[in-house]
Amino acid sequence: MTSATVAAVDLGGSSGRVMLARIGPGELALSEAHRIWNGVVRVGDTLHWDALGLYRGILDGLRAAGRAAGRLDAVGIDTWGVDYGLLDATGALLGNPVSYRDDRTVGVARAVHERIGADELYAVTGIQELSFNTVYQLAAAEGSPQLTAARTLLMLPDLMAYWLTGEQRAEITVASTTGLLDARTRRWSEPVMRRVGIDPGLFPELSEPGQPAGELTAPLRAETGLAGPLPVITVGSHDTASALVGTPVTAERFGYVSCGTWSLVGLELDRPVLTGASREAKFSNELGVDGTVRYLHNVMGLWLLSESLRTWGGANLEQLLAEAARLPPLAAVIDPDAPEFLPPGDMPSRIAAACARLDQPVPASRAHTVRCILDSLALAYRRTLSRARELADQDIDVVHLVGGGSRNALLCQLTADACERPVLAGPAEAAALGNALMQARALDAAPDSLPGLRRMVATAHQPVHYSPTGDAARWRAAERRLTGATYSAS
Repeated sequence: MTSATVAAVDLGGSSGRVMLARIGPGELALSEAHRIWNGVVRVGDTLHWDALGLYRGILDGLRAAGRAAGRLDAVGIDTWGVDYGLLDATGALLGNPVSYRDDRTVGVARAVHERIGADELYAVTGIQELSFNTVYQLAAAEGSPQLTAARTLLMLPDLMAYWLTGEQRAEITVASTTGLLDARTRRWSEPVMRRVGIDPGLFPELSEPGQPAGELTAPLRAETGLAGPLPVITVGSHDTASALVGTPVTAERFGYVSCGTWSLVGLELDRPVLTGASREAKFSNELGVDGTVRYLHNVMGLWLLSESLRTWGGANLEQLLAEAARLPPLAAVIDPDAPEFLPPGDMPSRIAAACARLDQPVPASRAHTVRCILDSLALAYRRTLSRARELADQDIDVVHLVGGGSRNALLCQLTADACERPVLAGPAEAAALGNALMQARALDAAPDSLPGLRRMVATAHQPVHYSPTGDAARWRAAERRLTGATYSAS
């Protein structure tokens, strides 16, 4: 096994970063080379992503990484799922990609399901019905000038890789979020596309993590000052797929919470669960590396907290968390997946209104709002993991909580209490680590197996252990109060 120095481009819905990783025998070091701003931009009535701004940030990050390292051996890119760019016949981008937080897809699922039933669609794709799924975005754009002129669709990490290399490919883990991939065969489902009215010719050939995506073009090497050839390697291009590679798993039976803007909560399986009960419970079968399945439910994550902080302006998060930790638990809980919490806006007012509708105490202070958010997230994690275990017939001994939420000690402890399982928190940069490790594996600088990669993470990044300390009956009561249903986490 050799050593490698790689750049992991990790883009999230509110920020991104280019991370520099040094990997080899006994070494797994990660440092931030450059941070990239990200956020939705409203133009008229539509919310867009600034794709060119993200691309410029990637180039700035590669330049900074090259200066810091002297030489890079490879580059890999991961982002969130579902969103895409459309290219015309010359390969030019047809407008900035629309954000999944835009409201253009409201009510579209109903029209799609008139063409293909929800149960039939799920039986093929295994993707939970979310209004912003790519299949519904494309249905909402049907007949538009951009979609009519489009000749190629690239998911966002594939779009960035195309601009770096000139090569067009579709990486399978992010492709699986579209609702257009067959979960069993791991191929595009042309029958589904045709039923929905989507041209199968828009979609490039699929590639698996670890395969080459091309090389950084000569003009870009000159612009960034990087020596060539510099391969761009396909990683788990959906950030949750990369995060699971970068999770320090040692137990065979585990659940996970990849907590950032969203919380992706679930189990890792070797085959999809495509039952009617799974569809009704709103679980997705997204594809992972090495043939794995990410059986998960999307739970609204730290978006609730970040939007609250943005609304308050200048609030001290550390102080608010300390105050929230001293407040009585579970005084008020909300459903973080409720549609009113999806768009940007005054989140504290929405939370207060939801509490009032549920006949619960309205948060009396900012700290009360923070406590309501964190209690509600932990309760949602409990409910989701309990249902996942039941549907997949797979128990868990521990919960791995990775991503930015792993730095929130109160959330980690509440999750342990709610799930009645130990929580192993960290690393916060699991997605970037997983991204870098898949590159290193392709360069023969890391183990061939997924367990081997995770052992490297466990050795280099010891997680923080949180043991359950709360009253389980109190969590069950809060669940009944919120949903009227009884779930058992034990």
